[in-house]
Amino acid sequence: MPSNTADKRRLHPASLWSEAVSVTRMVAEPATSTVRRWSGRWLGPASTFVSPIGWLLLAAVVLFWTLGLAFDWVEAVVAALVGTLMLVLAIPFIVGRSIYGVELDLARTRVAVGDRAVGSVEVTNIAKRPMLPAALELPVGAATAMFHLPRMKPGQVHEDLFTIPTARRAVIVVGPVRSVREDPLNLLRRQMEWTEPEDLFVHPATTALVGSASGFIRDLEGLPTRELSNSDVSFHALRDYVPGDDRRHIHWKTTARTGQLMVRQFEETRRAHLAIAVSINTDEYDADDDLELAISVGASIGLQAIREERNLSVLTQFGPLRTETGKNMLDDMTRLTGTRLRKNAVDLARITADAVPNASVAFLVVGAGVSATQLRSAAAAIPAGIRCFAIRCHTGASVSRASIGDLTVLTIGQLSELGLVLQRAAA
Repeated sequence: MPSNTADKRRLHPASLWSEAVSVTRMVAEPATSTVRRWSGRWLGPASTFVSPIGWLLLAAVVLFWTLGLAFDWVEAVVAALVGTLMLVLAIPFIVGRSIYGVELDLARTRVAVGDRAVGSVEVTNIAKRPMLPAALELPVGAATAMFHLPRMKPGQVHEDLFTIPTARRAVIVVGPVRSVREDPLNLLRRQMEWTEPEDLFVHPATTALVGSASGFIRDLEGLPTRELSNSDVSFHALRDYVPGDDRRHIHWKTTARTGQLMVRQFEETRRAHLAIAVSINTDEYDADDDLELAISVGASIGLQAIREERNLSVLTQFGPLRTETGKNMLDDMTRLTGTRLRKNAVDLARITADAVPNASVAFLVVGAGVSATQLRSAAAAIPAGIRCFAIRCHTGASVSRASIGDLTVLTIGQLSELGLVLQRAAA
């Protein structure tokens, strides 16, 4: 009985079906993987040669062949033959080997907004036979430039010059240069890359700060604070000698006159350290041009500080930027993009206070959408002893100066007014 029961369990239809599925899977998986490898090896590269129009024609050919053969539809068969002939005749246009020496040269990889960005593409026929006319493509950001190569003899060099618009601050990816072979109907397309892409930095516009516009941030011996020190360079007063004081600071003339030891007391000084906080919260700006103006203002003040070898920190809501050199700072400012953020100007002031607690001067560059209440809260977040300025950027606005407590609020309508508004701040 037990053996009969086991035989019945083994012969159950569900068990037979499960075993059949397992056997089929064991046989089918190797075959499927072989087909997948074959299709990936042959159809994968071939699929890169077919343009969207070519895929549409190929689908139509398959459909017409199916309808024509299934329903003896003569017109469908004729259409399928014509489509097939078009695809076959397109193949010779993309067949062949091209050997080029291609060099992409940008005269400058860093320019300011409005400056000319010029480059060249130099192509050399390094093959031993003449090359037929061809086309080159050069992606420039979201656009693509086309260059037509003439028939070139072996060793012949062909050069094309191009200019790149620099009306807006951006990081533009130029390249790679690629050669293109395609049929007249653009059914098949074959391209080959010859160079690596290069980044073109279109830096924000800046203005030079000279004279009194920059004088208020120039202090070669540091800025005195209200904290007293026993040893510094800014003399404050005299006091009675306390055991442990450095005898080099004893003021002997006063000691002789009063009959008791008197020592010099100094105000502690700190090296001038500028903190520039630029808000990139688009909710605080009325227009995109206002944000661009704010970035240009921050970049201009930062460059002046670097020229004067000031200690500098530049921050946004996302954290600090590089300030080792002017190039690094401008590169990072070029990458800035306006974003809707929960962190407003008050949060930016807190970030600045935490990141640069020993700053001597702080600039908070914001848009016209920041209210007086927010500016007052932002100034309260800056530690005492730090001279704080808020620069409101609003394209077309008149230059003005106001005070909210200890905070000096400057309004600017265009970049060329920055020197004037800083002169008023110095006054």
